[in-house]
This record gives sequence, C-alpha cells and structure tokens, in this order.
Amino acid sequence: MKEILGKAKTIRELLGGAKYSIDYYQREYRWQTKQITELVEDLAAKFLESHESGHDRTDVENYGHYFLGSIIISDRDGQKYIIDGQQRLTSLTLLLIYLHRHLEDEEEKGQMADLIFSRKHGKRSFNLDVPDRTPCMDAIYTGQPFDPTDQSESVVNILGRFEDIADEFPDEIGGAVLPFFADWLIENVHLVEITAYSDEDAYTIFETMNDRGLSLTPTDMLKGYLLANITDESTRNAASKVWKERIAECQDWGKEEDADAIKAWLRSQHAQKIRERKRNAKPEDFDLIGTEFHRWIRDHEESLGLTKSSEFARFIERDFKFYTAQYLRTRWAGWELTTGLEAIHFNTHHNFTLQYSVLLAPLLPDDPEPEILRKLRVVSTFIDILITRRIWNWRAIDYSTLQYAMFNVIRDIRGKSAADTAAVLAQRLADDQETFAKNERFAMHGTNGRQIHRLLARMTDFVETRSGMASRYAEYMATGKKRYEIEHIWANHPERHKDEFSHPSDFATMRNRIGGLLLLPKSFNASYGDLTYEEKLPHYHGQNILARSLHSTCYQNNPGFLRFIETTGLPFKPIVLFKSAEMEERCTLYLKLAEHIWNPNRVMEAATA
Repeated sequence: MKEILGKAKTIRELLGGAKYSIDYYQREYRWQTKQITELVEDLAAKFLESHESGHDRTDVENYGHYFLGSIIISDRDGQKYIIDGQQRLTSLTLLLIYLHRHLEDEEEKGQMADLIFSRKHGKRSFNLDVPDRTPCMDAIYTGQPFDPTDQSESVVNILGRFEDIADEFPDEIGGAVLPFFADWLIENVHLVEITAYSDEDAYTIFETMNDRGLSLTPTDMLKGYLLANITDESTRNAASKVWKERIAECQDWGKEEDADAIKAWLRSQHAQKIRERKRNAKPEDFDLIGTEFHRWIRDHEESLGLTKSSEFARFIERDFKFYTAQYLRTRWAGWELTTGLEAIHFNTHHNFTLQYSVLLAPLLPDDPEPEILRKLRVVSTFIDILITRRIWNWRAIDYSTLQYAMFNVIRDIRGKSAADTAAVLAQRLADDQETFAKNERFAMHGTNGRQIHRLLARMTDFVETRSGMASRYAEYMATGKKRYEIEHIWANHPERHKDEFSHPSDFATMRNRIGGLLLLPKSFNASYGDLTYEEKLPHYHGQNILARSLHSTCYQNNPGFLRFIETTGLPFKPIVLFKSAEMEERCTLYLKLAEHIWNPNRVMEAATA
C-alpha cells in the first residue's frame, strides 16, 4: 500500500471547501425514512443533553461531541472520490440545506451555504458533486418543486429524505435554538476521513473494515446471555429454536428489525424511567434499552425475574416469542391496510415509529385473540387521533418531541384490559388542548405538504366509503406516474382576485387554507390546474367525492352520499362561485369532517368492536 492517512474532522473541516465525487459504478443513495429519522433523532438528543435556555452561543463550544463514524476516500491527483460514506455525506448535506432554509440571519445562512456548495464564475457547484443529482439538489436548496417521475433511485430517495427531515426535525430545536444547533452540528460532530491514494488501497481498507471478524450484534449477545443461563440442554435447544425462528422472521423485514422488535417489547413492558431533558441528565431505562438492551437486561435480571434457569427459558419461550410476534403483526398492519387495524397503517404513513412500543404496552401473553385485537384497535385509534390533532395545530409529531408523552402513555396502560386502556386514553384526549376547533385557519405551508396529502386522502376516502363506495385510500397514497397531488381550487393568479385581496400575500394565505385544497391526479393538475374555478368546476364532476361535491350533479341520483350527509349533518353543498366567503364555508366543512373522522368517542368504541 501507498500512504494512508486517517484524520478526525468536524463537519466544517470535512465539507468546508472540499469537493467529493462519486464514481458512476457506485451504488445509489438508498437511505430510507428509518435511517434519516434515526440520524436526526440521535443528533437532536445529543445536542439537547447540553443545551439549556439562557445559554450564550459561545457556550456551544463546551457542549458534548458526537462521532458519526468514518468515511473512506480515494484521492486521485487531488480529487476526492467517496468509496464508503456517501449515504452519510448525502444525508448531512440535506440536513445542512434544511438548516440553511430555516436560519434567519444572513451570516448564519452563509456559514451553512459554504458547507453545501461553492461558486465559480457565478455557477453553483455542490461540495458533494454528483452531476445527475445537481438539478434535484438545486431545487431542494432553492425551495422549488421537482418532479421525481422517471428519475434515478438516488434522486427519488434524496427528495423523500429531505421531506423526512422537514417532517421529523424537532420543534424544540427550532426558532431561537436553531443557530445553537447549527453551530454544534458543524463544530462538535466528527467523522474520521480515511484517505488512500489509489482505488485499490481504498477498497482494501473498506473490505478490511467490513468483512473481517464480523462483530456480534446486541441481539447476538442477548441470545448468548439468555441461553447460557438455561441449564437443561433440551430446554436450551427448544428456546434456541424459538429464538432463531423469530429473529429470522424479523430480519425478513430488514437487518435491524430484530433489534427494533426487542426494543419495542422491552420498552413496552419494562421501562420505568426516561431521561430528563436537561444538561447532564443520565440515561434511564427507556434510553438504555434503545442503545444497549443486552446490557440493560443483564443489569436488571433480578427485577425481570431472571433468577433461575426456568425463568430464562420463560423469558424466551413466552415473553420474547409473544411480544415479537405481536410486533411483527403491527409491522404488517403498518405496511398493508388490515381490516380492524387500519389506524396502524395510517400512523405508519406519518412515520410515527413510537407507536410500536405503545401498541404492545397493554398486551399480555395470556390475552385471548379477540382481546389482543381490541387493545391494538384502541391504542392505534388513540394515536391516530392524537397525531392528527397535532398536525392540524401545526405541532410536531417527531420522535424527540413525543417520546416523553408516549413513555407516560406506555406506563399508564401497561397490562390493562381493552376497556381500561380505552378509558385512560379517552381521558387523555379529553384533557388534550390540541383540538381541531383550536385552529380554524389550518392551511398548507412550506413543510407540511406531505401531511396535508395524507389528511386529504383520509378525508376523501372516509366520505367515499361511508357513501357506499369502495376504498381508494391506497390509490390516493400511491407514488409513480399515476400519483395524486394536492390541487388548489384557486389557481395561482392573485390578479384574478383583486376585488377581495389588495396584496398577493393575502391571497396566497387564503389560497392555502385547507378548504381550498383537493387531492387529484397529477394529470388533472397539468391539464386544468391553471384555469379559473368556473372553468374547472365541470371537470371536478368526474373526480373523487370531495372534488365532485363542489358540483351540483353530485347531489342528484347519489343516495349513498345524500344518506351520508343526512346521517352526519356535515354542511356539504354545491358551490357555483368560489370566493372568500365560500372558502370560509369550505374550511368549516373540512374542520367538521375532521372532527367526525377523528372523534375521540372512537377510542371507546374500539374497545367493544
């Protein structure tokens, strides 16, 4: 080998002024929501361990540090090619762009911009320089829409992961705290850059680091510890068989799914404390299970009842087997609409990963199947209502923001019957201040487009199915060429509305209100989106029920829909001219529809279904 250099660098040192390229034969950018969410959660948690209100920006220098692993570079005559690490560098670049777009001070924005791109002859060149991704990155940086149709896997994932960052970024790090986090991220987060001066050497390093001496995972270490404490050989073999079969089922979902299943189980049944959000607070059960569950079980074997061989066998053959099976059931329901467990699917679409521990909390291994299903329906319905209310009130639903609330819910419902669980959760919703009526001006803004899409899909599907039509929710949520998009009833032409709005910004605010939005095929938007309301109205008649309800013919020879209106009392009516008054009426309709769909009474109903 030629010379090899390894140097720890901050993000500022790594991306400030350096250019990184990726060869054409390198794999695509493949991070999914899970990976980007975990990155944001981990960074936020580490930052908040040190940050306190009242701190000065200079205090950030003394905050805790975070190590993000290593990257391997092949340096060819001064040009750096990434051999390993493009997933993290791409994700970090997306996070930096998010910060740039949300920081208000121009100097702070400039600091971020220097780590994202450089300029030469007036042309922007990204520091992670991959030509076929440049148009997409430009659109994200400038806040412009970008059509992912027929784009590469990398581009589709880049767009998706940036939206995930916008969805998951914690509210408590926004506003005045954001500059502190930005400083901490670029100065206190480190990677080791390993540089070789030939591709051959770089790949040798990569293979050495990844192929030799496969390290044991926490799941492997837990298995060894539990089985070693089962003294009877036949019992140990039976427990080992159970373990292997269930771990294999988990890993069919993904290579980290076995660990996620174990974390969800242990948190749901055994976590008694959670770390306080203050400086120097120590990790507690909930946190330690998330990072080192194998050690946590060793340290708590007495309180877990692991005092003799038979109890270790019970821990695998009853508890592990039961809770991981129920975890897999909820994962499947999250993946595909399952009759009776639809709310789990809806919560999954909102990327609410905390739901799995909460879903398992009231379950007991001796529960009969109908009781298990009732408990899952109760909890998932509660979560559905809770997070939808928060979205309506522009409140965050990310992991960092809600983990304390969900931990308290877990403790309150642990081991309870379906009826008792419903009573506890219904009371929580009754005490909750985030009702739909609290925000009568709910609207689409820069970062909640995907959430609005999901809500419109639910609302449209609800009206259609309750009117006797087949469910089309999956169709409304599909991606690809036939995907649905948010359609503004008012085209983006403020000059058409000068009689009601003296300034374009006032028009834009009203145009984005929830009552002025529909979910329609992309092809509709392309064909009719720019027309006046009067011109679009006849075309709405051939679309879904929320669009059709604007047209008078929807109220003729449509007994299912008319029966739905009579039963619910919802103020549907045809609209000939769509002015500000009609916008307000339509917003009221949507609000009342949301209150009907996400009615807290559904929690108690789920306990007896």
